[in-house]
Amino acid sequence: MRRQPQDLINTAQVEAWPGGLLRAHDRHQARTLARAGRVLRRKRDGRYLAAELPGGMVGLLPHWRREPGVDGAINQLRALAAGGWHRPLAYAHLPLQGLETRLAQLGIDAGAYARRTGLDLVAEPARLAFAGLDRYRRALWLRSDAAAGWHRLREAARRDGVALEAISGYRSHDYQLGIFARKRARGQQVEEILRVNAAPGYSEHHSGLALDIGTPGEPPAEQSFERTPAFAWLRDNAAGHGFHMSYPRDNPHGIVYEPWHWRFHPAPAGP
Repeated sequence: MRRQPQDLINTAQVEAWPGGLLRAHDRHQARTLARAGRVLRRKRDGRYLAAELPGGMVGLLPHWRREPGVDGAINQLRALAAGGWHRPLAYAHLPLQGLETRLAQLGIDAGAYARRTGLDLVAEPARLAFAGLDRYRRALWLRSDAAAGWHRLREAARRDGVALEAISGYRSHDYQLGIFARKRARGQQVEEILRVNAAPGYSEHHSGLALDIGTPGEPPAEQSFERTPAFAWLRDNAAGHGFHMSYPRDNPHGIVYEPWHWRFHPAPAGP
């Protein structure tokens, strides 16, 4: 089997992961994932649908061929295998259809929310680069330019004696919808959740350009991060590597102060 790059092929309902980056749930699955070039993963709940082995696709879930989005994901893999694997990652994005309906089901008026916060809907990239592992040994996905920027940022900090860790990077719309569904199931009201989580579709994490950053020994996503040497280093140096803190105190979007959340801003294209 031709070696495939370590990137994530993203479609509206199904992701195609490199097999070696997924955690198995049992020994049989571990053997399958170790041999797989790609694994199709359902976005809404993370279930593994099928694995691409040297002899073809092997199902990991009953009736996997009937799953919405599977044919599109397979067609995308075939198109890339026919000659596109090693081209630079293009910054194509997935369509946003259906998101407002799903927000309404959560009790969120998308138009009112956008007007109140000044936030725009964020489309997911169709392809993401593997940027290493996060603090929890999970695959970290970012847009390829943001991944390169993160590597430069972390190495520059290391040379200055500062350790930076990624807490999380890209998150799908489905992932963010799941956060809201779980919090509502625990009895939280939508307005309460919106004080600490952007509405699904409006999070910078959907873009593949945003990172939550931490440092060893510091709890994740806490305002106490601002008292660490890591934050002081980021405050003084991150902009030189293309990263900016998105939500300072009293930001116009009404989002709580997040000293851990940094977004990569690509250099503008030349004339």
